[in-house]
Amino acid sequence: MKNFIGGEFVPTQDSFDNLNPATSQRLCEVPRSGAAEVDAAAKAALAAQPGWAALSVEDRATWLERIADAIEADLDAFAQLESRDQGKPVWLAKAVDIPRAVSNFRFFASAVRQHHDGVHRMPGALNYTARNPIGVVGLITPWNLPLYLLTWKLAPALAMGNAIVAKPSELTPCTADRLARLFQTIDAPAGIFNLVHGYGAECGQAMLEHPDIKAISFTGGTATGRVVARTAAPLFKKLSLELGGKNATVVFDDCDFEATVDGAVRAGFANQGEICLCGSRLLVQRGIADRFIPAFIERATHQKVGDPSAPDTRVGALNSTAHRDKVESYLKLASEEGGTVHGGGRPALDAPFSSGAFLNPAVVTGLAPTSRTSTEEIFGPVVTVHVFDTEEQAIAIANGTDYGLAASVWTQDLGTAHRVADALEVGMVWVNTWLLRDLRVPFGGVKHSGVGREGGHYSLEFFSESKNICIKM
Repeated sequence: MKNFIGGEFVPTQDSFDNLNPATSQRLCEVPRSGAAEVDAAAKAALAAQPGWAALSVEDRATWLERIADAIEADLDAFAQLESRDQGKPVWLAKAVDIPRAVSNFRFFASAVRQHHDGVHRMPGALNYTARNPIGVVGLITPWNLPLYLLTWKLAPALAMGNAIVAKPSELTPCTADRLARLFQTIDAPAGIFNLVHGYGAECGQAMLEHPDIKAISFTGGTATGRVVARTAAPLFKKLSLELGGKNATVVFDDCDFEATVDGAVRAGFANQGEICLCGSRLLVQRGIADRFIPAFIERATHQKVGDPSAPDTRVGALNSTAHRDKVESYLKLASEEGGTVHGGGRPALDAPFSSGAFLNPAVVTGLAPTSRTSTEEIFGPVVTVHVFDTEEQAIAIANGTDYGLAASVWTQDLGTAHRVADALEVGMVWVNTWLLRDLRVPFGGVKHSGVGREGGHYSLEFFSESKNICIKM
């Protein structure tokens, strides 16, 4: 694998191995980039950006549609590669990750065509708002939804006339590389999308510090987000931080029982629980707890774990053996804190998956809502369960973490839905569903879950600067 700079694939002197998490076998060598490679990418972006920004909105939108068409035509290959690189089931990548990458480009192609800014009349003068690209922006994206989240940032950044320096996670670089190859194949303008691979402390840090990179959009863990903010803020870079979550699934006595059990299992364990939006805390009202919790444990712990290419696999490999070790450490902690672990453990799989980073889904009961296991982000197939009596108790438990990304509320009472959704300290609430996404709406969290919003006009505005122009009549 090579970096993609100025429309060409460029080798580096140093590299490291990228492993398939399902087999622990080597997939490829990844460039170990640093300040020199980031500087070359920033210079290429800086040179390309004026010409890209000079294109009409219609021309830029048309390029986004061409990129979408190219990804869609290569969907199966992208899905296979995403699965081998990340560990998720192939069917999931085909159904969600790659189609969403296509949708991201198509959505923002349409959104930028329709975007408009304000005009304000005043006595004797007219004010209007001009919106200009920032210039060169840096995108730093995580390993859980590699192509999905890269394109979620890349599409609006390009739509607004910026040129890009992007760093995917060093653990999942493959679909970003394939995307760069598509840019080259369709003869997209050289330098508008530059890709540098490497470790966060080296390559990512160099991006944060580079003077020509004027904005950083980061999705990842809260601890890393602190480093990003601490570095970029004194340099007055524009920042968007989408960070971690410890999201509550709040189930009331009057819920649609079967639909809610299925929804809670999906919310807790989709993509091996490696989604920042996963419902990793299940709050169940006492009136149905004796029936609901066993049903949830039964369905959660009997999902098929194994070969990501098998169509009936529901839980693939975690992203790395090191991450599995971290998740297992929380299951050990849960027992030490007095909880009972249902499921968990490493599945017995045949070669080549016997060496993979697999872990059975786990449900933990009997923990205090304030325990570390119940309040710290685990980011794996682990859900803690808590019983509540009243709305007020449910809200207090749900809000009792440093995180505030998302939640779901399951009830057939509209008044309950409105009251609880309004009281939850999060950026997003789903009622009787989970992860039902409209790309126009604001995406982001409060507290330690991030700064700023993405989606629709929020993304278009982040990736641009507004200027008021006042004309005296």
